[in-house]
Amino acid sequence: MDDNDLAVRVTGLQKRYGDKHAVDGLDLTVARGEVVAVLGPNGAGKTTTIEILEGYRHRDGGDVRVLGVDPRTAGRDWRARVGIVLQGTNDLAEATVSELVRHFARYYPDPRDPDEVIDAVGLREKARSRTRQLSGGQRRRLDVALGIVGRPELLFLDEPTTGFDPEARHAFWDLITGLRDGGTTILLTTHYLEEAEHLADRVAVVRSGRVVAVDTPADLGGRSARQAVVRWTESGVRCEERTDAPTAMVTALASRLTGATGEVPGLQVLRPTLEDVYLGLIADDDAAAAATPAPALAMGAAR
Repeated sequence: MDDNDLAVRVTGLQKRYGDKHAVDGLDLTVARGEVVAVLGPNGAGKTTTIEILEGYRHRDGGDVRVLGVDPRTAGRDWRARVGIVLQGTNDLAEATVSELVRHFARYYPDPRDPDEVIDAVGLREKARSRTRQLSGGQRRRLDVALGIVGRPELLFLDEPTTGFDPEARHAFWDLITGLRDGGTTILLTTHYLEEAEHLADRVAVVRSGRVVAVDTPADLGGRSARQAVVRWTESGVRCEERTDAPTAMVTALASRLTGATGEVPGLQVLRPTLEDVYLGLIADDDAAAAATPAPALAMGAAR
């Protein structure tokens, strides 16, 4: 892909703290207009990588381009094109929600309407509340509002829905989908696999400071190519079989086992979930070495 089509290009990224490699040769690309979710256990290097891309932290090696610019030397114009939602902030606790969003809007050349942003993140009823009076989830929504008020080309979201209840999380997903449909590129970290599956065009899994797999949620780690598990009950015994052709197998079972009900007793057809694949990808190095990777996993690890 041409660099003009990329919002983020990272090659061989390195970050050390003493003898510890927090990021160890990480490669990642994000196309313009794409939503990419970065998954990984605590300590994998996700937040360090995001902070380097945001220009908050210096790297020890590798090449990084964000909107065509090295964040380490980026200027004010570049920062106006980037929106950032950190894991948590506690600034201006005495300001109201409305005051804070309007204050941040003044930093940008073409901000969104502050009232529209407050409505978008579900804080209309709290617009006149002081920041210190907000709950954890409400404060998180305010963080998102401050990240999007500048109408960014690229939006970084670091654990954006931590503290959200399910209703608020789904409302936030609608907001992110709308931003993507409007052309905003989004790079997010999350521990919610359902969130990654719902929002992301691609998912990158980070382990020990490296991207070990990157693909669509449906195909990550060869997920779509893995065998299905068909389970059913026959003569009172629970049966299970793995197959590459579950439809044909269910048809055969139906012709053999269906009675007056027309149903195969206890029928289940299961494919690996994103969680199944993710847990396999972040297994410790010894377990990973003992396993035989699927072809798609091997290809993803080489990227």
